[in-house]
Amino acid sequence: MALDASVLNNPLVQDLQAQKEVMWVNPDYRKAAATTQLSQADLFDAEARFRRFGAYMAVAFPETAATGGILESPLHKIDRMKASVTAREDYQVAGNVFLKADNELPISGSIKSRGGIYEVLKFAESVAIKAGKLAYLDDYAVLNEPEFHNLFSQYGIAVGSTGNLGLSIGIVAAKLGFKTTVHMSMDAKAWKKDLLREKGVNVVEYEGNFTQAITAGREQAAADPTTYFIDDEGSTDLFLGYGVAAIRLQKQLKDMHIPVDEDHPLFVYLPAGVGGSPGGVTFGLSQILGEHAHAIFAEPTHIPSVLLGMATGLNDQISVYDIGLDGMTEADGLAVGRPSRLAGRVLKPILEGIATFDDDRIMAYTAELRDTEGIKVEPSATAGFAALREAQPYLTTQYPHLDQATHIVWATGGMLVPESEHERNYQLGKAILDR
Repeated sequence: MALDASVLNNPLVQDLQAQKEVMWVNPDYRKAAATTQLSQADLFDAEARFRRFGAYMAVAFPETAATGGILESPLHKIDRMKASVTAREDYQVAGNVFLKADNELPISGSIKSRGGIYEVLKFAESVAIKAGKLAYLDDYAVLNEPEFHNLFSQYGIAVGSTGNLGLSIGIVAAKLGFKTTVHMSMDAKAWKKDLLREKGVNVVEYEGNFTQAITAGREQAAADPTTYFIDDEGSTDLFLGYGVAAIRLQKQLKDMHIPVDEDHPLFVYLPAGVGGSPGGVTFGLSQILGEHAHAIFAEPTHIPSVLLGMATGLNDQISVYDIGLDGMTEADGLAVGRPSRLAGRVLKPILEGIATFDDDRIMAYTAELRDTEGIKVEPSATAGFAALREAQPYLTTQYPHLDQATHIVWATGGMLVPESEHERNYQLGKAILDR
């Protein structure tokens, strides 16, 4: 794409080209008008669908039985990590710091369990109802019976992914009986491809990046009327599935006696790739927790796609490759060069800012979190700690009650990571910490 000179001469774009760590504050935050027709009612519709499927999930995935088939992650207070990281990076955080442990989400062990699984379930429901085999008030546990497996086997589900979204969709779609294909870019880890194949998923590998994989997947699915394509670059169903997290978080905060109001602001720090999962969570926060909940994204310096799209106003019409970046990062889940068609437009009035980080920082955080809290995550899941650090100077100028603030770093994945991969990441991180 040939870029206008005004884009290339933008000082922020030049900083991104130079792979500098930056903290961008959204000038439209709380000012621009909403640009989506999505509403709080849509979130509650998604939550209700998750609950209808609870009976099915509990029998199909016994690891969810204890929660009635509901997929949710704990909220951990991480005082030791807070003390360690603020001392090492020489800054202060007023208020308490928590980890939203989506790395512990059942089935696929990542935030993608929310949106990816939700869209699969919604499609399965529509197929079963259209076939006259399911009613909304039925016990959805019947979906685990051979009759439904045979029904679903007449349909395909496809998705393009750098890894985690493919895992969540692939595992559940294959379990239901759908012919499932995941188009995976070069950034996807080998163990994720291997796990999908073990689950009976057709994995198509590409030597190119995410955009090439998802484009090829979309085109192939379009040629087959029985195949349903889940589009990470523009799906509202994915978006709403992620947004349900805010409904659950509201309950967790209430149960922990943590208020969210003018005197007790909430700041949530989310890793961003294509922008769908953090965008959905941010939309949910704005709808459920309101104006005193603030979201800040974190992206790799080598592939800050959401920041580039939002800061230039070009959204999905610009890619990091257009400004000469290589897109290479250890944060494979964030390795998406072009943002979602939804993300920038929906986020314009509700996202406070975006920070970028060098890969060494997430590797160090990965080891530090394991040392201080005994929590193992994949490197991309620690990106929120970079945003926590970069945002503090700005936040201290904007919010008078930071001593009563709550900060949540959203850990987006890690439970299914093989121990050998965890050990590799840990050793790389320790080497950086020991410099």
